[in-house]
Amino acid sequence: MSADELFVGSERGDTAYRRAMRRATEAVIEEFADRQTPYSGHSPASLASRLDDPVVPETGVGIDAAIDDVAGTVLPHSVGTANPRCAAHLQCPPLVPGLAAEAMLTATNQSLDSFDQAPAATVLEGRVVDALCDLFGLPDGADGVFTTGGTQSNFQALLLARDRHCHRAFGRDVRVDGLPPEAESLRVLCSEEAHFTGKQAAHHLGLGERAVVSVPTDDDRRLDPAALEATLADLDARDCEPFALVGTAGTTDFGSVDPLGELADCADAHDLWFHVDAAYGGALALSDEYGDLLSGIERADSLAVDFHKLFYQPISCGAFLLRDGGDFEWMARNAAYLNPEDHDDAGVPNLVAKSVQTTRRFDALKPYVTFRALGRERLASLVESTLELADDAAGLLADSADFELLQDPTLNAVVFRYRPDADMAEGTVDRLNAAVREELLGDGRAVVARTDVDGVTSLKFTLLNPTATLDDVAAMLDVVRECGLAVRTDSGVVA
Repeated sequence: MSADELFVGSERGDTAYRRAMRRATEAVIEEFADRQTPYSGHSPASLASRLDDPVVPETGVGIDAAIDDVAGTVLPHSVGTANPRCAAHLQCPPLVPGLAAEAMLTATNQSLDSFDQAPAATVLEGRVVDALCDLFGLPDGADGVFTTGGTQSNFQALLLARDRHCHRAFGRDVRVDGLPPEAESLRVLCSEEAHFTGKQAAHHLGLGERAVVSVPTDDDRRLDPAALEATLADLDARDCEPFALVGTAGTTDFGSVDPLGELADCADAHDLWFHVDAAYGGALALSDEYGDLLSGIERADSLAVDFHKLFYQPISCGAFLLRDGGDFEWMARNAAYLNPEDHDDAGVPNLVAKSVQTTRRFDALKPYVTFRALGRERLASLVESTLELADDAAGLLADSADFELLQDPTLNAVVFRYRPDADMAEGTVDRLNAAVREELLGDGRAVVARTDVDGVTSLKFTLLNPTATLDDVAAMLDVVRECGLAVRTDSGVVA
C-alpha cells in the first residue's frame, strides 16, 4: 500500500479508512457482540497456541488480513462485556454514543498537553469538567482534569494533599526539595474496605504502604466514624501526622458508601484533606432516587469518578475533581514548548499543568457525546435499573437453599457463596467456591467474580448491564450449581 492509502486526509486514505472501519465493525458484531456465551472458556495455554503468528513479520499481510486475523483469534476469546451473563468485574458494556466518540477521538488523535495540539478538545474538556463539578455540587472555583481512571485520580489526590500539607506544616516544597524528614510520620486514613490504590499511591509517593491506616467498618461495611475518631486519637498518641482522609463511594466488593457527611465533619475538625473515591458509585449523582447515598460528597476537597463503570464508557475514561482549583498549584509546571508562562497571562487553557500525564487522550469526548445523546434522565434510568436488579438478585439468593447471601446490596454488587449443605464447614465452603470459580471460567456460560470475605472464598455478581434480567441471574445461578456439582464429584477437589 502506498503512503497516501495509510492515512486519512486524502481520497485514497479516506477510502481505505472507511473500508477498514466497516470491516472492523462487522468483525466486532459477528465474532464478539453476537456471541451466545460471555467467554469461550479457553485457558491461557490454549490462547497462546492460537496467537502464535509473528507479531512483526518481515512483509505485512495487509489491513484486511490483519483485521480478519484478529476477528478469528482475538475477538471470539474476549470477555463479552455486553453479554447479560458477564457479571464479574466493574467492566461495563460501553454505550453506542461512547463507541462513536471513541472512533472520532482516535481518528483525530488530539493530545491534551497543549492548546495548539487540541484547540476544541481543550475547551470542551473544560466545559465537561465544569458540568461535572456542578453535578457533584462543588462550589465556584472548582476544577478538574480527565484521567485514565480511579487509580490515577486517587494518586493525584494524595499527591496534592501530601505536598500541600508538607508546605503548610513543615515549610517544605516537596516538588523542589523532596520529602522532609517528618514524612515518616505522615498518615492517610481510609476504610478497611477501601480500594488498594490508596496503598499503591502511598508507595509511589515515597510514604510507603504502612502510611495508610485502615479504619474498621460497621455492619454495612462502611467506615465507622467512632472507630475513625479512636484511630485519630491513637495516631496522635504515637506522634503520627495524619494529613488525608479517604471516603469511598462504592467499595469494590459490596458497593458500600461511607457516611460522607460525617467523614467531612471529621476532616474539618482535624484539618485533613478529604478525598472521595467515587470511581464506582459516582454515577449515583445522576439519579434522583439514589443520589442521596452520595450526601456529603459536595464537601470533598477532591474526588475521583470513573466513566468506564456506571457511566458506560469505553475504557479508559475517568476524572479528578478539585473543590478548590487553586490546589493544582502544588503540581503545576511550565514547559516552554507546551505551556509557556506568557500563555497563562494570555488566558490560554493549560491542562498539562493539571495532569500527571503529558500526552493525553481526548477522553472527555465520550461522556460529552453520551450526555448530549441521552440526557441525565435516560442515563439515570440505566443506572437505577441495575440497582433494582441487584435487589431482586439478592432476594433470589436469599430464597435459595443452596446459596448464602452475604449482605444486602448497596449498589449493584451482590456477594454470595455456593453452600449446598447448610452444615458444610467453612474450610470446605472456601475450597468449593474457589474450585467453582475456576470451573465457571472454563465453562464460559457465565462470568462471575471471586473474592474473599472474612477469609472465605466467595462469589460475586457485578450487575452493571442494563439489559440483564432476573432470568439471566437465575441462569447464572444454575450454571454455578452445575459447575458446583461437577466439582463435588471430584473428591480430590473438595474434601
